[in-house]
Amino acid sequence: MPVPSPYADLLDRVPSERHEVEAGGTRTAYWEYGASDAPLAILAVHGFRGDHHGLEPVVAHLPQARWIMPDLPGFGETPPVADRTHDLDTYVDWLTSFAREVAPGAVVLGHSFGSIVASAAVARGLAAPRLVLVNPIGAPALEGPRGILTRLAVIYYGASARLPHRLGTWLLRSRLIVRVMSVAMAKTRDARLRRWIHDQHDRFFSDFSDRDTLRDAFVTSVSHDVRESAGRIRQPTLLVAAMQDDITPIDAERELAALFADSSLVEIDGVGHLIHYEKPAEAAAAIRDFLSPSGASPD
Repeated sequence: MPVPSPYADLLDRVPSERHEVEAGGTRTAYWEYGASDAPLAILAVHGFRGDHHGLEPVVAHLPQARWIMPDLPGFGETPPVADRTHDLDTYVDWLTSFAREVAPGAVVLGHSFGSIVASAAVARGLAAPRLVLVNPIGAPALEGPRGILTRLAVIYYGASARLPHRLGTWLLRSRLIVRVMSVAMAKTRDARLRRWIHDQHDRFFSDFSDRDTLRDAFVTSVSHDVRESAGRIRQPTLLVAAMQDDITPIDAERELAALFADSSLVEIDGVGHLIHYEKPAEAAAAIRDFLSPSGASPD
């Protein structure tokens, strides 16, 4: 039985609808939250192994915006892009196509792996008035405070790809492995919140289409970071970073912010790589403050 969300009461007040559209070579499932005529639209890209559910707590705290949240190809309810390796080029092409079809002119937001995809797409020409990066991947994952865990993950995904198909897929969906990942990322001492976070990962972290697409995405996630794109982005950019992030240390996030032509950095204490789960109100407040000067304030 699912663990009740601590944000359920807020999220239940936000209207939502599921849609599908052909974009970037796949039938993309996406969800719209908020009023369809809201003055502010935010196209949000989720992180590795997750789906659109992960960013719902932030939506719950910023309901005045129109949120457009697709499942990435190969995750959730969106099938992989046929006949393509799921590398950064594929994800950028898909996101650019999706934005053109569904959310032209929207603010673009990326969380974690989504920050790599979103920033690369904007750097390559995706039209967006502003860019928001939550828990941005600002340095190589192998160099982070828990680089040893990333190296173990490289071995894990490599071994899963080489095993017989059924056994490899079982290993990738192992609840024990998922729980180890969840425990490593969660920082909160709130027992109820921790239970819900673990439940979210149990429910959605293994909802990928197949092991080959998952391995492609993993290789992409550890082979790229936002630094590659930052210098080519002219749009005002907000970075919402965690003081205790084990993927990208806060000093690296500060260095990343300096690479953008026009950036703002908000640092949130007491949280790691799960800002969207543990500190969504703080993230939403930072986004609201950042977007207000654009003339499209959600207030």
